[in-house]
Amino acid sequence: MATKHEQIIQHIDRLPIGTKISVRQIAKDLEVSEGTAYRAIKEAEVQGYVSTIERVGTVRIEKKNKENFDRLTFAEVVNIVDGSVLGGKEGLHKTLHKFLIGAMKLENMVKYIQPGSLLIVGNREQAHRLSLQNGAAVLVTGGFDTSEEVKALADELELPIISTTYDTFSVASLLNRAIYDRLIKKEIVMVEDIVKPLDEVPVLLPTDQVKKWHLYTEKYKETRFAVVDEFRRLVGILTSKDIIGNEDDVTVDKVMTRSPITTSPRVSVASAAHLMAWEGIELLPVVDNFKKLLGVITRQEVLKALQYMQKQPQLSETFPNMIMSQFREEKDRDEVTYIGEVTPQMTNHLGTIASGVLTTVMTEVACNELRRHRRGDMVPENITVYFLKPVQIESQLKIKPRLLDVSRRFGKVEVEVFHRDQMVGKAMVTAQVLER
Repeated sequence: MATKHEQIIQHIDRLPIGTKISVRQIAKDLEVSEGTAYRAIKEAEVQGYVSTIERVGTVRIEKKNKENFDRLTFAEVVNIVDGSVLGGKEGLHKTLHKFLIGAMKLENMVKYIQPGSLLIVGNREQAHRLSLQNGAAVLVTGGFDTSEEVKALADELELPIISTTYDTFSVASLLNRAIYDRLIKKEIVMVEDIVKPLDEVPVLLPTDQVKKWHLYTEKYKETRFAVVDEFRRLVGILTSKDIIGNEDDVTVDKVMTRSPITTSPRVSVASAAHLMAWEGIELLPVVDNFKKLLGVITRQEVLKALQYMQKQPQLSETFPNMIMSQFREEKDRDEVTYIGEVTPQMTNHLGTIASGVLTTVMTEVACNELRRHRRGDMVPENITVYFLKPVQIESQLKIKPRLLDVSRRFGKVEVEVFHRDQMVGKAMVTAQVLER
């Protein structure tokens, strides 16, 4: 039987897209306390079922998947630009396909306005009306208002008209940044993307006998099975090691491994791979916040996902990538040296290279050095920084990695940083090797 918390989330999931949600109404409809309703609504917001907007309230939105992950709902746009909704509140759940800046004459503007788009424009009432009539929402910059007629049209067409105090350039930058961040997230493969669903996962009950494990082993060609109770909550794992020396009529609850290591669906595959390698496990159960089993992942599936990630084109850059783009490699026989300049973006308020940036550089250099000797993905586990000295902006750095040890699973690299032949930083990086 589902808990009250689960019942509320399931209720929210069944609500039509665009429905307004209130704590008081949920509490009344499901006969729960307002505190329970509030916590469940916040959990639904985390899971992407609802969005809360100031002065508007909480709205049921379409949960995003990987295909439309880079698209924003108008409700999210309101939050990004710190805006207020002038009209068309019923359309906040809709998704925008693209945005355009209305810095042209109306007759030229109409060529680019498409249904589902967002027109960014100032206090041009005719442009507001034209956009709505062509199926596009409006974002009014500069803190301007619009006419009551336009607001009524927005309500009728259920297309939001939003006002923000930001200027057009700032708004475009904020929306670009939001989409850019989503593209980075879209590239990251999550556990939920590869998990084997529950209806495909053979499970055991605590009351089952060991002989059922033998039957499952022959049928599914597996040796590790999750153990769940009558509510599908995970209670243990049964492996070949657990049944050694036990008769077939012994019940599973007597020999299973209790409180197994688990993960959640919103964890990255890289983190799950690191956990499985570190703990030496081959099967990792995936559970929700209520410890209900959602599925399982195996080491083989994780490795396949990591191989797939390596083949994908990079759509955007992360901070480590942007930092390392300032350095070039110079090879001399079997040694590699990294040379680069301290740019303004790398510095702190004193004009010297930020310690976090320099640590990132040393870590990336160490991982690159390990990749030269061992194929695979490197997950840093320990960084010991011996010392760091201030380095001024526009100073040229020379970074030299030295491989200390490398095995099938681990590697250790010492990294030294020089400025004008004087050592300004030194660290030792230990990383785990995840085979591709």
